[in-house]
Amino acid sequence: MGNEHGEWVMRGLAENDSGRLRTAQELADYVEQVGFLPLFAGEVPGFSVEEHTAARHWWSDDPAVDPWQWRQILADSGAVAYGKFFGGKAGFVSLSWLPYLANVRRDGYDFDALWDDGKASFRAGKIMELFRGGEELFSWQVRQMAGFGPGGEKNFEGAVTALQMQTYLVIRDFRCRVNRQGLPYGWPVAVYTTPEARWGEAVTAAYGEAPEDSRRRIAAHLARLWPTAAPGQIRRIVG
Repeated sequence: MGNEHGEWVMRGLAENDSGRLRTAQELADYVEQVGFLPLFAGEVPGFSVEEHTAARHWWSDDPAVDPWQWRQILADSGAVAYGKFFGGKAGFVSLSWLPYLANVRRDGYDFDALWDDGKASFRAGKIMELFRGGEELFSWQVRQMAGFGPGGEKNFEGAVTALQMQTYLVIRDFRCRVNRQGLPYGWPVAVYTTPEARWGEAVTAAYGEAPEDSRRRIAAHLARLWPTAAPGQIRRIVG
């Protein structure tokens, strides 16, 4: 999505383009094929959901055709990982590549080890403490329970985004709040959990490999799929 003359413009395909992704399942299959896919267009042409879907269907609120709705469907399905993995922006990672990304981004550290070595911030520690039992928490719950807000910790969004970039948190789903009568209300809100709570020990399956080897593995994979991407662009994607 680009800004042209002060207006946001989608870089999607025409509705009659035979190569566009047409369903949430087709998107899931494509993520499985390519391994990594940001939601919106960036500096590498073709490397986004946006550029493989019909521009006119975004934010149509029709889950049959709306890629914005598909992100919710796929996050809930557990077929792929969804979160802010790409320069602090949202996108998908296949489960086959998630262990390698986790090995790179965590540099081989589980969060407890990161904390014990003094490499995690106090704010990150307060957030991650909430997920010790595999909890699934609304973003507003995490904000409140970790003490962010007036008179408390600052930059909640930055702290949660950093934990997603490090693959310690993922977006489990988007859900509406429920009132006292048990009825949903308002807009769907992000629900966070840990990858381990969602997919178990498979998340750390690449820990036996040196993080730098995982980095090279991902970079080589992306370079094969997007040969026009510059080495610096690949490095920024891998992190």
